[in-house]
Amino acid sequence: MSHSPRRRIVAALATALFTLVLAFFFAHVEIEIEGPHGWATSLPTWRVENHWLLDLFWGGRAMTGYHAWVFPFIALFFHFPMVFRGFWSWRAQVRAIACVMLFWVAEDGLWFVLNPAFGLARFNPVDVPWHRHWWGPAPTDYWVFGFLCILLFVLSAMPKSRPVKGSS
Repeated sequence: MSHSPRRRIVAALATALFTLVLAFFFAHVEIEIEGPHGWATSLPTWRVENHWLLDLFWGGRAMTGYHAWVFPFIALFFHFPMVFRGFWSWRAQVRAIACVMLFWVAEDGLWFVLNPAFGLARFNPVDVPWHRHWWGPAPTDYWVFGFLCILLFVLSAMPKSRPVKGSS
């Protein structure tokens, strides 16, 4: 059964909107957990501050026990609908990955906006040293994953390709 293009677009937009709502709530959870101390700097957890793999895959940020558990938890959370329904497809997988990217970019940005210790006035490389790479007004991750997330949402909403008549 194929869904209309309008229905696929509405579903992708609804999924993105719901992901933003989840990010809003989780940003508040992290503000309660971390307070004014971002990137788990005051949490009783282990930390790896410097490693070449962190530079390659983690934007140069420290790896903490907190993040080692919360990142896969969120990724699994967005895959739960596929497990619950007992249905997997490339389209659903692409959308789940898009949701994970959107969630983390939005949640991290909202952490700054909603956190009374920060706000937009302190959203800069000097006051946010755990984001080591910035392009203009935002961390590089926001731009890269924001673009990839939009691309993946678009791909997840595209119709399935059909074989051309007369081809084998």
